[in-house]
Amino acid sequence: MADSLNPAAPHHFPAFITAPGETDVLMVVMAVILALCVLGFGILFLRLHTLPERMAHKSKKIQFEIVAVLGLLALFTHIHAFWVAGLLLALIDFPDFGSFMGRIAGSVEKIAGVSSPETAEEAASVDVAGMRHHAHGGKADGPPSSPRKPETVPARTKEASHA
Repeated sequence: MADSLNPAAPHHFPAFITAPGETDVLMVVMAVILALCVLGFGILFLRLHTLPERMAHKSKKIQFEIVAVLGLLALFTHIHAFWVAGLLLALIDFPDFGSFMGRIAGSVEKIAGVSSPETAEEAASVDVAGMRHHAHGGKADGPPSSPRKPETVPARTKEASHA
């Protein structure tokens, strides 16, 4: 009874129409295509969303952390102004004031005779390496060297500066 066709039905059905109780191949294919499209759109959206952060990271910008935080704010709050601000910050190249200011500070310390913390650590490691025990006496070669105190330069007087 199930195999009999309705007399009003056409004798030739299109390929996508299945018989009752069989697997609908078109629906399965469309479900796979829909899942792949949703996955592809999600990946495209996330790649576009992380564009400012990837740009700032690739060019080693100083403001990389700020761009990353703006990207997260835009993701969780859905406020697109944060994303635009992050993109603009990733595109702008701020000058690096820290590097030459550090060099200036190091030069001023060198002129003043004050050792920086890095120089003090290096001097301490040299002092420890310089202390060797004799094989027979067990005494050190000499007392550890004390750090140099800065030499004070007398202030110039008005008469000395005019001469």
